[in-house]
Amino acid sequence: MTRTAVITIAHGRHGHWRQQEAGLARSPVRPDVRIVVAMDDPALEGLAARVGAVTVPVAATDVGLPLAHARNAGAEEALRRGADVLVFLDVDCVPAPRLVDAYTRAAVAPRTAGGILCGPVTYLPPPPAAGYDVTDLPRLDAPHPARPAPRPGDVLVGGAHDLFWSLSFAVAADVWGRIGGFHEGYVGYGAEDTDFGRLARDRGIDLAWIGDARAYHQWHPTQDPPVQHLADILRNGRLFRDRWGEWPMRGWLDGFLRQGLIVPTSDARDYRAA
Repeated sequence: MTRTAVITIAHGRHGHWRQQEAGLARSPVRPDVRIVVAMDDPALEGLAARVGAVTVPVAATDVGLPLAHARNAGAEEALRRGADVLVFLDVDCVPAPRLVDAYTRAAVAPRTAGGILCGPVTYLPPPPAAGYDVTDLPRLDAPHPARPAPRPGDVLVGGAHDLFWSLSFAVAADVWGRIGGFHEGYVGYGAEDTDFGRLARDRGIDLAWIGDARAYHQWHPTQDPPVQHLADILRNGRLFRDRWGEWPMRGWLDGFLRQGLIVPTSDARDYRAA
């Protein structure tokens, strides 16, 4: 019997986490293992433990939240508890009722078992005063246009690995082992998921887009480009450049350049804050 773990990393956003739990409660196939990795958030540890989740505390670093390390820690705990399938769901994401079952089935289906499994994600508008009604979210279904979004019941295999994102994805345990997890040199926001996709590409692991594994990303304030993460993006971008020979997150970097927030340095392959 296949054992599935759903892993969520979080710091704050307890209301979003509660909505995610409400979404999981509507799933006819519940995860065998529920893991919440609380990054420098003892209050979340207590909340998650009260609903029976396994909690994994992770400390923050001097330069930011260790997102890559936190995902690896959640996966390690899931594997220790016998999980065959690892489902990663960001705290902002509410799963559709079929997400857990769809990822679990795809992880063992001959066509998709050896791949990284990705589901369409809809970015929701701001919630009404009473909050989102999780039973009504499918009515708002409009997956992000920058990535493949097969219809429910359909599957697409292949495509550019740079389209991988860590909001919602799943892998079989052996695929996770082949990739080796996220590179923990990335700390804070940005690039660790693009790096993960490159590692998969180099190991001959395809992406598979699973139409039934839909999720709904809850609104929260942000900026475009994400100025609040500028230092993280520069630091992590340099690491990615050193590993892969090019800068990631080009759209954001171009936005920072247009706003005069960063400038190229004399070596022509680097940027610094203005």
